[in-house]
Order: sequence, then structure tokens, then C-alpha cells
Amino acid sequence: MGETSESRRTVVITGASRGIGHATAVLFLERGWRIITCSRDDVPPSCRRDRNWTMHVPTDLADAASLDQFIAEVNAGLGTGALHALVNNAGRSPKTPYRERLGCLNGDLDAWRDVFALNFYAPLRLVRGLAGALHRGRGAVVNVTSIAGHKVHPFAGSAYSISKAALSALTRELAHECAALDIRVNAVAPGEIETEMIQPEYEVLIPRIPMERMGSPRDVAAAIFFLCSEDSGYVTGSELWITGGQHLY
Repeated sequence: MGETSESRRTVVITGASRGIGHATAVLFLERGWRIITCSRDDVPPSCRRDRNWTMHVPTDLADAASLDQFIAEVNAGLGTGALHALVNNAGRSPKTPYRERLGCLNGDLDAWRDVFALNFYAPLRLVRGLAGALHRGRGAVVNVTSIAGHKVHPFAGSAYSISKAALSALTRELAHECAALDIRVNAVAPGEIETEMIQPEYEVLIPRIPMERMGSPRDVAAAIFFLCSEDSGYVTGSELWITGGQHLY
């Protein structure tokens, strides 16, 4: 895994077994990148047949030991080679057993710690642990935040929303520090995207989307790819809205 030619660029993608993460992995594979992935689940057998799917490590990113093991395996696999991109996509948004929104005044505080462990601390630890390989590749980091990190959302819980706001701030701070290492750090902030996190009640939000439709995981994946590519070589510290215009209101 030590080759560094343009045709053998390498990306690490978290939460790659479904939704936005899986769509992102498929897009990078289509563009000829080698991918290293992790998720709590295994990946579909059809994807594992792609020769560019270099490594998948079942990982609980909210568990420090599991995360450290993933970082160690990635660095061992890369050796002295370069990492060209890191996509911090994995996240969670807990609900009540009745799928009600959890606010600041209800719910278990331990659940807040679990949300922040995955949505905030895991991206921070991954950037720190893979900074050397990213520096060798003059790489890019893309954090997946959310429209919910910028305004009160009717369905997304407070812990999720606040963790995504913190991830937006982390993107800014990392961009400032990582510039000295030739690493760019940006974020994408999706709005209503048709994944398994979306429930029927989200349909009421469509009239508030100027493009009058929910987005697809591919819409988000394409924006992530742009921020990892040379086409965005002078872009860092930015957060790109993928909302169909919903954030305008």
C-alpha cells in the first residue's frame, strides 16, 4: 500500500456500510481510488469484490480501544505510503423507544457521552492518529456535519445537533492547524437526505426545501469527493451546504 501515484490515491471512509458512507465509498471506487473503510457492520459482498477496496475493519469508533486498533491497522497497512483523504462520516442520533426527539432536558446523559464519542471525538482522534500519513499525501479531511448543527431541527435530537455544531467548530480549528502540514480540512453539512435515518414524518419538511425534494446519498458523496480532489486544492476551513437550499430559511 505504499504507492503514491495519482491513479492509486487512497481514502479512509468511516461508517461505510450504509447510507452516505456507502455511497461515498462506491463513488471513490468508481473514480479509481483505493479505499480503507470501517463500520460496526461488514460491507456488502459485491463491494468487497472490487480490487480497490483495500481494507475493511469492523470497528466501534465510540470505543477508544477499537478506534485505536483501527488507526494502528491503517498506519500499518500504509507503511511509509501516503493517505490522500479521510472522510469522517460515521455518526449516531439516538431517539426514544417511540422515536421521539431527545432534547436537552430529557434522556440519559450517558447517551450524550456516547453521541459525542462517535460524532466528535472519533473524528478528532482519527485526524490526530492519521496526520502523518495525510501529511505525506498532502491530503484532505472532510467531516460530515449537518444542517441540524446550525439551527433547531424538529426531529434531530439535541445531543446530535450539538455534536455536529462542535464538529463544525473542530473543522475550523483543524483547518488552521493542519495547513502547516499541507492537509486541508473541510466539512459538508447535509440537509434531509434519503437514508435509513429518515422517517416518514420528514416528508413535512419538503415544502421548506427550495428544490422540492430530499437529497440522495450520491449528492453528498459527490460533494465529499470534490473536497478531496485537486479541484478544491485552495479550499480549507469551509463547510459546504448540501441541503437543496433548505438552510436559506
